[in-house]
Amino acid sequence: MSAQREMKEKNPWHKPVTIIITVIGVIAIVALVTVAVLQNRPLPQKYKYGIVLDAGSSHTALYIYEWPAEKDNNTGRVEQTHSCKVKGPGISSYASAPLKAGESLRACMQEAEQRVPGKRYHETPLYLGATAGMRLLNMENSSASEKVFQAVEEALQKFPFSYQGARILSGQEEGAFGWVTVNYLDDRLEQGLETTGALDLGGASTQISFVSDNYDGSESPSNSVTFRLYGNDYNLYTHSFLCYGKDQVLRMALAHQTQTGPESILDPCFHPGYNATKNYSILYDSPCVSDRKPQRAPVNFTHVGNGNFKQCQNVVKSVFNFTHCNYTHCSFNGIFQPLLQGPFGAFSAYYFVMNFLNLSDTSIPLETVKEKLARYCATPWNQIIQQHPDIKLKYLAEYCFSGTYILTLLTEGYNFTSDSYPNIKFIKKIKGSDAGWTLGYMLNLTNMIPAEAPDSPPLPHAGYVSIVTIMALLLLILFVVSLRPLWPRCSKQPQII
Repeated sequence: MSAQREMKEKNPWHKPVTIIITVIGVIAIVALVTVAVLQNRPLPQKYKYGIVLDAGSSHTALYIYEWPAEKDNNTGRVEQTHSCKVKGPGISSYASAPLKAGESLRACMQEAEQRVPGKRYHETPLYLGATAGMRLLNMENSSASEKVFQAVEEALQKFPFSYQGARILSGQEEGAFGWVTVNYLDDRLEQGLETTGALDLGGASTQISFVSDNYDGSESPSNSVTFRLYGNDYNLYTHSFLCYGKDQVLRMALAHQTQTGPESILDPCFHPGYNATKNYSILYDSPCVSDRKPQRAPVNFTHVGNGNFKQCQNVVKSVFNFTHCNYTHCSFNGIFQPLLQGPFGAFSAYYFVMNFLNLSDTSIPLETVKEKLARYCATPWNQIIQQHPDIKLKYLAEYCFSGTYILTLLTEGYNFTSDSYPNIKFIKKIKGSDAGWTLGYMLNLTNMIPAEAPDSPPLPHAGYVSIVTIMALLLLILFVVSLRPLWPRCSKQPQII
């Protein structure tokens, strides 16, 4: 018994103080790791929402965006969660019946009520931005424009969202916000990468926006927009050509061919066998062509197609003016444009037309693209109808013209060459969100893109937890090792005296 007593006295692990210290140390280390894990674990995500209505010249579309609620005004990524195409034409088409403009939005707004959680209604901003169609109506009849907006506002204010107003965007804003959208979705702004230029084609206007090392804003400053985003400065060149959307350019091309007021025209931009009766008053019912209407023109004219791509190109070129340029470089109509630089994203009508024509792959040589389009334009109209029975005849008839206009605009207008054409990418969506001005517009109005790069933790959550765990284990090992002098020497048998 005395020997066992002596062993216990020589073994410090049997001392209560040593045991208590060891237990406390282990508990402290376990607690440290537990707190680190719990404190930094991902929390259940909560979202905020925003709604933007794009009131274009040919139609209106509604877009719903969401972003993490706890990262508002900082680093939260905004993503599109839903879109709804409003049935019927654009709101500018309701100038003679403005109440219908507001009524047309009801179905898509009801969809928005289903998509946004009810508890978020009151804090969800709702915007409507009108583009070239309403710009033209405002130029032609400002009173009618105001009545359309009044009807739209009354309709939107009936819904439970936070209505922030409806207004006409300038062409420069439309181009700049489209550029922001494309580069935001591609993560180029936050990462400070080379930016992508934006090419937007609508029914009544077209926009080009890009950053060029050759442009500092001093030449033609009206085309310059300056941004500071994520700590980087961007001097953006942007220009919008009103009346150069595909629908208005078609009017101008037909106006060029009906200057003498003929009863029929043979149009190379429409398929062989195409034959339709058109009304002169309807054709010239637009500020883009109203001053060109021929005197003593008959009520109607017969529109006949003969499908010749090269002749169609000449017709399309007639709507551009290349005769003068007072700057170092111009696009067309005497408008300054710096040298093209970097990749470009072409969206809206660019994508829909070229995708329909199966010509959206820009790795195909430009001359091959023209050859394919020439064969399409030469295809008889009755064969085209048989190949595409589900497409409305009005839209189907115009693809030859629209494709020819796009290629002519890009090459003759914006100066893309066979070498730079592959830098264009025809896009509809980027990472699930539609390419267009709406996202950039909402990001700007909600201040969701910071001017300076947001601070970020030096380590991600997983790295932080791993380091804390390793250090805790090291502390435990060091603690145990530090007690080594007190370890029992079990290898030696106790001497019994």
